[in-house]
Amino acid sequence: MESTDALKDRISANLKRVREGIAEAAISHGRNPADILLLGVTKYSSALETRCLVELGCSDLAESRPQDLWKKAEELADLSVRWHFIGHLQRNKVRKTLPLIHLMHSLDSHRLLEELVGECQRANSQISALIEVNVSGDASKTGLPVEQVPKLIEAMLAQRQVLLCGLMGMAPLGSTSETARQCFASLRQLRDRMQQQFPEANLSQLSMGMSGDFREAIAEGSTVVRIGSALFEA
Repeated sequence: MESTDALKDRISANLKRVREGIAEAAISHGRNPADILLLGVTKYSSALETRCLVELGCSDLAESRPQDLWKKAEELADLSVRWHFIGHLQRNKVRKTLPLIHLMHSLDSHRLLEELVGECQRANSQISALIEVNVSGDASKTGLPVEQVPKLIEAMLAQRQVLLCGLMGMAPLGSTSETARQCFASLRQLRDRMQQQFPEANLSQLSMGMSGDFREAIAEGSTVVRIGSALFEA
């Protein structure tokens, strides 16, 4: 069984490698590495692995299931963590999830927006969110179809509880480097069109890129890369 020291050494080496990869990708495309947030995705990691990651300096973490988020947030309550939510959020889990998260990456419907607004009004609070876009058009993927994005932006701009910060998307599973980059370019181009159409909107954040394709995402303007397996692999 792996000792705690060995576990921490493994995660430290992985974290160093990922950060170097982010920096190399950013610099090679004329970008500042400091402008790209490394978001540690902890859905397949234990509480101890997650704790090690935070202690090594990665304090922005993400979960995709509400119950896992609740559990990890409780287990790591003594640490300074900014939790992000990146999965599909059922409306009946909004009330318990919302107070725990810094940024929601997966707002994908008017019904969910209404639920978030109602809960924020009840709690006299606000939440920042990204619109998740099904940029690949893959029917098996979650996310809003591209053509429906303008109406959801309009709805978000009409209220003050859920603050729009940008867009989130992902390339299809098993994509080649070229296909992934095309998907990320499409999301960036959609963001640019929406910014022209809605100049008052804050669309500064592009959450795109995971362990296998974050370099392609950075090349196309990603500001948040969601890294899981590359941080915890043996």
